[in-house]
Amino acid sequence: MSIIKKPSLSFWQIFNMNVGFLGIQYSFGLQQTAINPIFLYLGAPEEMLPILNIAGPVTGLVVQPIIGAMSDKTWSARWGRRKPYFLIGAIIGSLCLFAFPTSPVLWFAVGLLWILDVGNNMAMEPYRAFVGDKLPEKQLSLGYQMQSLFVGAGILLANGSIVLFQYLFGGDSIEVAGEIPQWLYYSFYIGGILSLTTILWSVFKTPEIPPSDIELTEINRTKSLPLNRRVLEPFTEIGKAIKEMPSFMWRVGAVYLFQWYALFIYWQYSTPLFKLTMGYTTSEAASQSAQMSLTYNIATMVVALALVPLTLKYGGKKIYALSLVGTALALFAIPFISDPFLVLAPMVLFGIGWAAMMGIPYTMVSKVVPQDRRGVYMGILNMMIVIPMGIETLTFGPIYKYLLGGNAINAILFAGVFFLISAVLAMRLNVSKAN
Repeated sequence: MSIIKKPSLSFWQIFNMNVGFLGIQYSFGLQQTAINPIFLYLGAPEEMLPILNIAGPVTGLVVQPIIGAMSDKTWSARWGRRKPYFLIGAIIGSLCLFAFPTSPVLWFAVGLLWILDVGNNMAMEPYRAFVGDKLPEKQLSLGYQMQSLFVGAGILLANGSIVLFQYLFGGDSIEVAGEIPQWLYYSFYIGGILSLTTILWSVFKTPEIPPSDIELTEINRTKSLPLNRRVLEPFTEIGKAIKEMPSFMWRVGAVYLFQWYALFIYWQYSTPLFKLTMGYTTSEAASQSAQMSLTYNIATMVVALALVPLTLKYGGKKIYALSLVGTALALFAIPFISDPFLVLAPMVLFGIGWAAMMGIPYTMVSKVVPQDRRGVYMGILNMMIVIPMGIETLTFGPIYKYLLGGNAINAILFAGVFFLISAVLAMRLNVSKAN
């Protein structure tokens, strides 16, 4: 396989390339903070929250590796390789965000979540490969930590808008069973606009690198196959890639199993936690949860690029593992703080962890997978995210109800223990040995 020489890009070129991640992550920020309160508004019992969120894991498991494999075998002189996919995904996500707050009943909101997740996953997976395609190895850490910065910025804006609109318009509103409050609409409308406009910015600002002659020959071979073979080709490629997957990625999968299971617990049960520890209504607890997310994403934005020299000096696995320990400590502290301002302090540690989670593993994996199969391997890496989420949605409801006594405090402590386990497993990640 011939290797394409990649020129170094300027800071602002890397910035423009990643702007589209802002809209994608704004949408994910709404999913983390606003979707579960909407389910509660529409009458969902707390123990049903995990299973109602199964759309994310299932669509991620199916969509991301397929889109990754398809984008590896795509090339258009006008639109590129990855751009068509994250543009279509952004359009789907934008339409869903405009529709979501008008959901009349629970099943309608759950159905929209499925479609929204398809759009978000379709947009996000090629974006991970897009950065790896464009940047030489020496700039990969900067590229993925820049994505981490936009992860923080997008979620920060989403949660900031929830806090702002609840403060401006939600204080005097009366909660009505089965109705979503009007103040929550505005955050979704902003997300629908950002989802599309930021993707368009990156599409028009960043040209893709054409494939090598060998890659182009393979792309044309795929195009010449009969339709039934072309439909099966991504599945064949995924199976082959899993069979030949570097052992390093299996070790990342072990870390992800505990890390993402724990994250899903936190996102689902932060609102019920504040109803319990602070005696809040659902709206007040949702706003407090948004403030928590706001705080940790500010920390993520501040430290994301600072992690680049630290990982180069001390190694990715040490910084990653330490950040996971800090996240565990944050979750151990939160349930025992009843002051709404003091409880924000542990989220600084959570934000540092979130910055590392969103950048360091992708940098590591991008260095050990083949250039011409980066799309499918980034899709498989994201399978390793959604499989633990899927396991959580199927298993944690009974655990919460029968083992943890239906108590949100115990749920958050349970997540903290899982973060400690993931930190221990992260110390096994060694890129040089994988290479």
